[in-house]
Amino acid sequence: MEIKILGPGCPKCAKTEEIVKEAVSESGADAAVEKVTDTMEIASYGIFGTPAVVIDGEVKSVGKVPKKEDVLAWIK
Repeated sequence: MEIKILGPGCPKCAKTEEIVKEAVSESGADAAVEKVTDTMEIASYGIFGTPAVVIDGEVKSVGKVPKKEDVLAWIK
């Protein structure tokens, strides 16, 4: 599983990355978490609000910090 956190590095982006990593650790999922800060790559997903979470190419969250429960549901 490939999880991407899209954002320029703002506090909300950092919190999103922290929540996603916690969820992956708790679930024991075999997932690679990558932080994407390049604006052109972010825009290639059709995303214009950050932070965003993309799992295996599917956009799951845009413009808000997701709840850990939501992330756990996405990765199961």
